[in-house]
Amino acid sequence: MPKAPKKTAVQLTPKPIALIVTTAHKGVFFGYGHLTTEKTIRLTQAQMCVYWSSDVHGITGLAAHGPSKTCRIGPPAPAITLHDITSIMEASAEASTKWEAAPWS
Repeated sequence: MPKAPKKTAVQLTPKPIALIVTTAHKGVFFGYGHLTTEKTIRLTQAQMCVYWSSDVHGITGLAAHGPSKTCRIGPPAPAITLHDITSIMEASAEASTKWEAAPWS
């Protein structure tokens, strides 16, 4: 009879990272969470991009450089659970700083 595999310590969940999430309902959100391939994600300190200007260069620009002063970013909610995820992008440190500033012109 083969030996049972040796038990290992439980892996700790990695620290949440800054993410940009898009949904099938045309939502664009920033917050902290864990990368997943599931269709649902929970973000903390979640903000919604209501409008981004052309100087941002699209959704990937929001992840790479963050929102500009002419974008409209809502205030952070303590947490949000999003459904029907279409993409998840990691946000740069520069982008995170600008999102946290929550520009709304």
